[in-house]
Formats: sequence, C-alpha cells, structure tokens
Amino acid sequence: MRTAPTILHLDMDAFFASAEQASKPSLRGKAVVVGGLGPRGVVATASYEARVFGVNSAMPMAQARRRAPNAAYLVPRFGLYREISEQVMGLLRALSPLVEPLSLDEAFVDLEAGGTAWDDASARLAGAKLRADIRAVTGLTGSVGLAASKMLAKIASEQAKPDGLVLIEPGTERALLGPMPVRTLPGVGPATGDHLRRAGIATVEELAEAGEDELVRLLGKAHGHALFAMALAHDDRPVVAERETKSVSVEDTYDVDIHDRVRVGLEVARLADRCVRRLRGAGLSGRTIVLKVRRYDFSTLTRSETLRGPTDDTGVVREAAARLLEGVDTTGGVRLLGVGVSGLADYTQEDLFAQAQASVEPTAEDHPADEPAEGAVAEEEAPAERRWPSGHDVRHAEHGHGWVQGSGLGRVTVRFETPYSGPGRVRTFRTDDPQLEPADPLPLVERRPETTPETADGLPAGSGPWAEEAGTQDPDPGSQASSVPASRPKSRSGGGGGAATSRP
Repeated sequence: MRTAPTILHLDMDAFFASAEQASKPSLRGKAVVVGGLGPRGVVATASYEARVFGVNSAMPMAQARRRAPNAAYLVPRFGLYREISEQVMGLLRALSPLVEPLSLDEAFVDLEAGGTAWDDASARLAGAKLRADIRAVTGLTGSVGLAASKMLAKIASEQAKPDGLVLIEPGTERALLGPMPVRTLPGVGPATGDHLRRAGIATVEELAEAGEDELVRLLGKAHGHALFAMALAHDDRPVVAERETKSVSVEDTYDVDIHDRVRVGLEVARLADRCVRRLRGAGLSGRTIVLKVRRYDFSTLTRSETLRGPTDDTGVVREAAARLLEGVDTTGGVRLLGVGVSGLADYTQEDLFAQAQASVEPTAEDHPADEPAEGAVAEEEAPAERRWPSGHDVRHAEHGHGWVQGSGLGRVTVRFETPYSGPGRVRTFRTDDPQLEPADPLPLVERRPETTPETADGLPAGSGPWAEEAGTQDPDPGSQASSVPASRPKSRSGGGGGAATSRP
C-alpha cells in the first residue's frame, strides 16, 4: 500500500435528487425522491431531507410514499444526469489520466499518476480544489475521500458526506477501521454480515482478531483471505482507467402484468430499438442478442442467439429478439422485459440475408422512438393523450420554461421556474394543449457570455457598467483555489440585470 493519501474517491451528494433541487427552486430544502413512480417502482435517489423520514435508495416506492407522503416524487431525467456526470468526469481527468468511474456520480482518481499530489498537504489541496471546481461548473456538491488505498478512500468519502472532505493519514488506518461494523468493508453484504455476527464477529477489529484461518473456515478460501487483508487495512487494487464494456442492454418493468402476446411482441421490438440506439451511441456493435423475461411468478428467463458477425442494425436485432420470444411461454403474464447485445465490437460484419430482410422491415427510423409500427394494434395507433412525466421539462408558448408537477384525468400541472429564478407559479392545462411542449433541461449553472480584452462597444476590459460585477466583486471563498471561472446561478427579477442587460 502507498505511503501517501494519493487515492481520491469522489461521491456526488444525493446526485439525482440534488440535480432536481438545483433545477427547481421550489424544491430546494425540501424532501425529493427520484425513481420509478409506478406500483412496482423503486427509489433511485432520495434527498437528505427525505432521508430524515427513512427513505433510502432501492426502497420500494410504495414504502417511500408511506414514510414521506408529502415529498416531491419525480421521474429520473437521465439525459441531464449524464451531462452533469460528463462535466464532473472532465474535472477528474484534468487531475490525472487514471480515473476509474464506478457510476454516473462516483469515481476513483490516482492523484500520484497525474503528479497532482505526493503528500498529505498536496492531496488535501487537490481535493479542496476539486470540490470548488465541481460547485463552480455544476452548482452541485460532492464529497471527497483521500487515502492510501481505494477501500480507505471510499470509506473516507462516506465519512465526509454530505459536502465534505476527509483525509485518512497513513499509519492511522487500523485504529480508524477497528471499531467500524464489518458491513463497512466492501464485499460484506447482509448475508455475510449476519453469518459473521452469528459467529460473534461484529466489528472490523474482531474480524482481524479472529484470524485468517477462522475466516477461511467461515467464508471459504477466497473470501476469507480477502476479508482478513481488508481488516488489516491492506488493499493493493490499482485505479483502472478504462473498464471494457461487456454488454449494452435496456429493460422495462410494467406496472401491470402484460398478458396479450401481441403487446409483448411490440414491447420487445421497442426495447430492441432503444438498445440499438444506445449501442450506436457508444460506437459499438455486437454478435449476441439477449432477451430477458420476468414472468408473473417472478421467475426470470434469459434466452440468447449468437449471429455470424457483429451488428448494429435495428432490423437484425428486432428479428433476433422476436425469434427468442417465440420460445418463451408468456401465458401467465409478464412483469419485466429486456433486450441486450453482448459480444461487443467496434465494427459490423452483417449477414447479407439478414440485411436484405431488414431493408424491407420497418425500423426505428421509420417510426418514432417508443412507438410501434403503424397498424400493429388499433389502440396503439393514436394514443389517447400525451404523457407528461413528473419532474420533466416543458415549455409553454406564453409562460416559458417549467416542469411537470403532475398529470392525470386529461390535465397537466406545471410550475414555471428555472434554475436561475425564484420559486415559480403553478398553472394547469389540458394534456393536449398545443402551446405546451416537452423541452430540454436547462444548465444548472447560468453561463456568462465570454468576454475579450475589449467589449463589443470598444471599452477596455474592467471599465463600463459591468466593471463592478466582472472585476471588483469579492471572489467566492470556496473557489479561491479553483482554476475554473466561478459562474454561480444568479437570481433574476424582471427583465434581468448585470451582464444580462443590453445597452442602447
């Protein structure tokens, strides 16, 4: 293990919920829960205000609603989250070439590899600068852990939550880990934790005292050896910059079991289209098509077919998924469907017969995403009303940008506000109102126009009516160490002020 705390672990604080609060001024400081809103939905992220009521990630949404009935429940906006994640990962890669993303909101960084840190002081400075940069670029907060190993850096970031920084000094690891519960260590889940507790082992110190032989007897050779090493604070795992993608897949869970065989086929075709779009977006193709079906009794079936060459063709994937579905009995009902592609490559070598067949079949380009082919089922041809997911962005021709608070019974309620405004007003419309349209999310941080040494009217930089805002304002204390220009959200009133105004 290293002798300096040069492994950094970043964990964005309640990422999805924090992004929603930053985007929606009326929800700041309030309980927010993001996830699937149907009867079978689960919580993806809960804000810290919602966690006070016992709402946690992976909890069934129905249980969350019972615990926090007055919270705001929103459908995830993954496009926004990915965009913010890319900004954060860019800041991490500026620190080091060795960045190991674990998810959209979590990553390890090897600061030593980037020459960014070599001792306690430089590591702490790098962590503080990163937190300031993240706030300046995204408007959100992240917690940073610094240690000599990945395991300890992750533990440190958990201790730093929310919006903090914790550095574990080399030589203090054993004393820090000793009183912690065994569940603190990676790889110790509920089942292993209960097994160790029945053996009289509840803390990391007791785990180390039990000895390697006893842990091997209790947990098996591989797990026992690994757990004993972690109890002694030994972790030599390197930060791995790139993780090879094994597969690309999409799946949907349905609020009500699907019994109609035609509807199941349409859903599989729709999932195949989405999967191919994701595959192409990653610049990949694949040889093996996988179908996943979870039936009414929770039994899960997986079927696969391997093609003669890798493909990213919508028609080919659709046909393969349909063939796989033919061998699955869905009589009792289906609660989940998924389509995936594995055996990935970065080129295609299509089967000519399959290509010819695909050329006469309708594809995703012929029909909009998430819509079946025309004439497939009568009730699918003309949806009764447009869907307005809670929390998603909309724009009204008269009232401007807002977000959906809720919809139903032919009505949709919208709160009109932006990340840069105060809490906005609420209005209700018909779901088919022609003036109301879906919209793209706005950036969480309002960007100021870039300036040159001379302004557009020829005045030198630092002079004119913008001089006070641009040059003489006290800097944000939290961003003094940051190289990223501070561009915090500004509140607006009336027609705006400061750099947003124009002069005659």
